[in-house]
Amino acid sequence: MGEKWVLMKTAQTPTNIAVIKYWGKRDETLILPVNDSISVTLDPAHLCTTTTVAVSPAFQQDRMWLNGKEISLSGGRYQNCLREIRTRAREVEDKERGIKIEKKDWEKLHLHIASYNNFPTAAGLASSAAGFACLVFALAKLMNVSEDESQLSAIARQGSGSACRSLFGGFVKWIMGKEDDGSDSLAVQLVDEKHWEDLFIIIAVVSSRQKETSSTSGMRESVETSSLLQHRAKEVVPKRTIKMEEAIQNRDFASFAKLACADSNQFHAVCLDTLPPIFYMNDTSHRIISYVEKWNRSEGTPQVAYTFDAGPNAVLIARDRKAAAQLIQRLLFYFPPKSDTDLDSYLLGDKTILKDAGLEGLKDVEALSSPPENGSAQKYPGDVSYFICTRPGKGPILLSNDKLALLDPETGLPK
Repeated sequence: MGEKWVLMKTAQTPTNIAVIKYWGKRDETLILPVNDSISVTLDPAHLCTTTTVAVSPAFQQDRMWLNGKEISLSGGRYQNCLREIRTRAREVEDKERGIKIEKKDWEKLHLHIASYNNFPTAAGLASSAAGFACLVFALAKLMNVSEDESQLSAIARQGSGSACRSLFGGFVKWIMGKEDDGSDSLAVQLVDEKHWEDLFIIIAVVSSRQKETSSTSGMRESVETSSLLQHRAKEVVPKRTIKMEEAIQNRDFASFAKLACADSNQFHAVCLDTLPPIFYMNDTSHRIISYVEKWNRSEGTPQVAYTFDAGPNAVLIARDRKAAAQLIQRLLFYFPPKSDTDLDSYLLGDKTILKDAGLEGLKDVEALSSPPENGSAQKYPGDVSYFICTRPGKGPILLSNDKLALLDPETGLPK
C-alpha cells in the first residue's frame, strides 16, 4: 500500500425546517428528544452544506475545516459521529489506483474533512443539521458503510438532533423512540419532494448574527423549568403529529398551515415559559406574523403558513406560486431593501417569483400599493437582511465532479 494516495468523497446535503418542532431532550449525550418532530427539506440548490471527506496514510490526525477555517474535532458530538461511522466501516478497494483499505485499517487511518455552508452558520437556518447530516453521509460513502439512510440518521442525530431529518428529501418525521440506547430514535421519509410540488417557501433572514441563547442550552433550560414543555410533549405533540401527517398526505394546506403556525407559536411560548425566559423572535418576526395572520383571515382560507426556529428568521410556506407572488409583494412593500441595495442581492434563490409578482426592479417595489387587509402602510427598510426563495427539495447526493471537491486530491488539504 503506497503511502502517498488520498481517497476522497464529496456530498451535498440540504437543510430542513421543522413544522412540528423538536425542543427538549430526554438524553443529552445520545440526543434523544422528548417528542416526535416533522420537517420539510429545503431545495439544496438554495440552502445546503457541501462536505468533502478524505482518507490517507499520510494524514497525521483527524482535521476539519468549516467555511475555510480549521475547527477542533475534539467535541463530543463530532467524536460520537466519527466513532459510530468508523465501527461500521467496511473494506474499500480502488483497483485502478491500486488502493485497498481493510476493515481493520480504518481504526488507524486519519481523516480530513472540509465543509462549506452556502448560508450563514448558527443564525437559525439549521446549519448544524445540514452539516452533521452531510458529514455522516459523506463518511458512510467513503467507508463503504452498508446502513440505509434511516440507520445513518440515528448516527447524524448524535451530532445534531435535527440532522437526522436532513438525510431525506420532502417531508420527514423524526420518531422520538422509546429505547434507552436510542437505537429506535431515527428519521423516516413521509413523502418525497414531488408529493406536494405546489408549495413555495420564502425565508425572511431577519438577522444572520449568531443567536444569544444556543439551542442546546435553551432546550436544557426549558426541560428543567417549563411546565408548558412537559404538557406539550405529553398531550399536544402526539395528537398534532398525527394531524400533520394527514395534512401532508392529503395536501390539505388549510390544516397544514393551522398546525404549523400553532406549533411554531407554542414552541416560542415554551421559550417564554422557560426560566430565565428565552426570546428568539424580535419585533420584525412579530410584525411578519401579524401581516400573515391578517392576510390569511381576509382571504377566508390560509394562503401562507409561518414557522420560526430558534431565531428571528421567518420561514413562510405559501400554498402555491400565486400565493407566493402575492406574499413577496406584501413582504417587499413592508420591508423594502435599503436605498443602497439592489433587488438581485436582496432576493436570493429562485428569483423567477419576482416575474410572477411583476417586480423587475426597485422602481416596481417602490410602486407597490399598501395591502388592503392591513390598515398601516408603515414601511421598515433595513429590518430584513435579505429573502431566500426556495421549495421542498431532495435529500443528500454524492457529487461525482472532482472540481466541486473542497480538498485537494493530491494533498488532502483545503483548496
